[in-house]
Amino acid sequence: MDKIIIKDLKVTGIIGIYDQERLTPQELLINISMETDTRKAALADDISLCVDYEKVALKVKAHAETARRLTVEALAEDIARICLEINGVKRVTVRLEKTQAIEFTNSVGIEIEREIK
Repeated sequence: MDKIIIKDLKVTGIIGIYDQERLTPQELLINISMETDTRKAALADDISLCVDYEKVALKVKAHAETARRLTVEALAEDIARICLEINGVKRVTVRLEKTQAIEFTNSVGIEIEREIK
């Protein structure tokens, strides 16, 4: 299976369980790997047959900036669902990190894998 990759998508949103996290947006780093078959799109050299990673990135960004989730687990699940709704995406890996959650780390977060059943 082929992979479409969105690396280090930076968004700012409300996420977390602590009072300060509910008031102040924080930076999130999102990495997405979507598994699909790109052969038809490659043979035809036709963008309409491709997974449009710009549209996916914009959709994920808009959701992450407005969802106001309490946990990274819930937001990662939302992002996986958004990706699996894209025609041709069979499996997705989502890595979601909070870059400001713990001051002595670069980031903390979660990575999940989901697929069409």
